[in-house]
Amino acid sequence: MSIKLRLTITQFLEFFIWGSWLISFGNYMFGMGMGDKIGTLFATAGIASFIMPAVVGIVADRWVNSERLLGVLHLLGAGCLFAASRATGFDRLYLCMFLNALVFMPTIGLSYSVCYGIMAKNNLDTVKDFPPVRSWGTVGFIVAMWIVNLAGWGTSPNQLLLASGVSLFLGMYAFTLPPSPPTRARKGSSLISVLGLDALVLLKERKMALFFFFAVLLGICLQITNSYGSAFLGSFRADYPHSFAVKYNNIFLSVSQISEALFILAIPFFLRRFGIKAVMLMSLGAWVLRFGLFGAGSPEGVGMIWLTLSMIIYGMAFDFFNISGSLFIEKETPAKFRSSAQGILMMATSGLGAIAGNYGAENVINRFTENHVTDWSACWFIFAGYALVVGGLFAVFFKYERG
Repeated sequence: MSIKLRLTITQFLEFFIWGSWLISFGNYMFGMGMGDKIGTLFATAGIASFIMPAVVGIVADRWVNSERLLGVLHLLGAGCLFAASRATGFDRLYLCMFLNALVFMPTIGLSYSVCYGIMAKNNLDTVKDFPPVRSWGTVGFIVAMWIVNLAGWGTSPNQLLLASGVSLFLGMYAFTLPPSPPTRARKGSSLISVLGLDALVLLKERKMALFFFFAVLLGICLQITNSYGSAFLGSFRADYPHSFAVKYNNIFLSVSQISEALFILAIPFFLRRFGIKAVMLMSLGAWVLRFGLFGAGSPEGVGMIWLTLSMIIYGMAFDFFNISGSLFIEKETPAKFRSSAQGILMMATSGLGAIAGNYGAENVINRFTENHVTDWSACWFIFAGYALVVGGLFAVFFKYERG
């Protein structure tokens, strides 16, 4: 089996695990009578993203082969997901999913590191060869969503059992990958350097401080529809039981992931034509549309058109800020700080932003829920208004004319 194929399998399985439950889990929690705690549970991913990648990075750099660490973390994740499938109360479910987040979230970056290391040893060009390998991760995510939906597991703990089984397999498979030994961090390195936080010094510069501030504000938007999208579509079940968007809500929501994969291909054109700041503003405008179209949508008639457009616009909303923001860091930071700055960007968006976004969305949705009935339109329009305000502030205060 070729190296590329082996790494492709790794990426496919990595994101298959996540796709097995991430999108449908909100609907599952509503069915379990835990709808008022969705944001609290989904915030665990943000907490884990803020803490664990640096910790796991230290272990991989100093003591343990990356592929072995990847295997151990997925084996632990398999146990956490299995335990979560047996949980009936929120406290136990939260504990299991929090532990799963702690071991799963760092595996995303770790799986990239394994791929980079193995490719380099086999004289492959990571810039050319890694993107096609990584694209199969998105395919794995989508395939998992479809399987869960077609099997009728969207409101069943079987989605967690599926994720657990695949995590167990990937955990064992990782041990068969070519070795990626520790790089041994330089002796005498400061704790800040070891944690990959050297770039914090960049926050002294107004432009960079503003960029990371807005990265946190944008990060608040990133996971709201992932957390609540399936629950929102499930709320139409009584009125539209036979609608495709309700009956196959996971498949319908997977259009967002397909859009994400396609919009990545369009980014070079938009960057050349409009520049980095304009592309970031397009992302914020797309978030306004993403939420606003959800608020105007319904599973039939014209409302279905709005929902479909919201799925399509997601790719621009998600990709354009993440990619253009990453390129902004590449252009504007000294070479010695670039890796650290990219890590801080991830902490800002998927860490602090995701935590604030999930807790904030939970409070808004609970505020507009009475007798287990949620005024979803009001919630989505509030989220759209928030994205509009952030976009306006970004346009006024973030000065960047180059690139």
